[in-house]
Amino acid sequence: MAASRSNRAPTMASRTASSVLVALCLLLLAATDAEARHTRLVPAVFVFGDSTVDVGNNNDLNVTAGAKANFPNYGVDFPRSTPTGRFSNGLNTADLLVRGLGFRISPPAYLSLTTEKAIRSQMHKGINFASAGSGVFDNTGRLPVCVVLLAHTDGSDIHKSINRANRCEHCFGEVIPMSQQLEYFSELVDRMAKLSGPSKTARLLSRSIFFISAGSNDMFEYSAAPSNDAVFLRVLVATYKHHITALYEMGARKFSVVSIPPLGCIPSQRLRRLKQLGTQGCFDPLNDLSLRSYPMLAAMLQQLADKLPGMRYSLADSYAMVSFVFANPRTDSWYFTELEAACCGGGPFGAAFACNEKAPLCHNRDDHLFWDANHPTQAVSAIAAQTIFAGNRTFVNPINVRELALL
Repeated sequence: MAASRSNRAPTMASRTASSVLVALCLLLLAATDAEARHTRLVPAVFVFGDSTVDVGNNNDLNVTAGAKANFPNYGVDFPRSTPTGRFSNGLNTADLLVRGLGFRISPPAYLSLTTEKAIRSQMHKGINFASAGSGVFDNTGRLPVCVVLLAHTDGSDIHKSINRANRCEHCFGEVIPMSQQLEYFSELVDRMAKLSGPSKTARLLSRSIFFISAGSNDMFEYSAAPSNDAVFLRVLVATYKHHITALYEMGARKFSVVSIPPLGCIPSQRLRRLKQLGTQGCFDPLNDLSLRSYPMLAAMLQQLADKLPGMRYSLADSYAMVSFVFANPRTDSWYFTELEAACCGGGPFGAAFACNEKAPLCHNRDDHLFWDANHPTQAVSAIAAQTIFAGNRTFVNPINVRELALL
């Protein structure tokens, strides 16, 4: 499958997916049934990544408004219409996936657990470390300096820091990079070992799910000053490998990883194409990077699983998942009428003005693919979560998360 070169979104001509007709109710039923039987498929879920799975870690950080979602209209479909820090009209993919695994509520944001008692009460059930605006690289999302990947003539690479605050739309400030998220988790493991003992802690971690959704912000920043795509992707995947290996060394064994979706088709990048080229459609350079990253990520995970005893993983092909919805916007389980513009926002594609309490808001969020300029609606997150949880090999390899949990 190649990235689209036209004004249309990516298609799925070479794939079939008739069994992926799903809806939010399936996840809710699965969670209700599991709770009724007092059964969780895993003891805990630990979440890492960016705004696609953040549940409020950025609320009290020194970041720009673009890396916060603790104000209206965010959360308009959350209970009591509460803006919690989720970049959604309601729940995000992490929330919905853990429901499928039998949890009533999503693991809380690590930074919301402000006392030792609060951390201890939650640490054996799971915690969310994700931070909106963060990336696989340490400096992704930070102001005023962003990191650009450059290549030497001999093929090696360096990270060159340059001041481009005026050009970097996806730099936000005090975000929590993956390396810091792992440091927080390491501190948590130490607490668990002191409280429960090393052996019991190791058993719990080996049975838990480690859910990771990261890499998009690294691509956004690189695309602002591209150099050598092959080098960028190689270093991105190598850094990702380093993080997963570190988690393994701390006790993780079951990894659910979400690959990078077709970023060029989100509203902000459609607007980018319109401004730069004067034409409608997806921003192809980002789609090309997204598409090329998947097989590299898949190969890396397989290499690690072959090398590290007991490691198991489930890799969701986000590019394929989103492409399928673009190609099939109306099915028995969903009915999308708006595939390009954000529900919350203003200007072309709803992306020229930020989503906030003053922004225009669409009437029916369930018929929109995108909630704001960069994030999906709850309806799309439900499709993603159900596919990650129980999807077939068209979208999730080598197994889905339900199968991973039962190993």
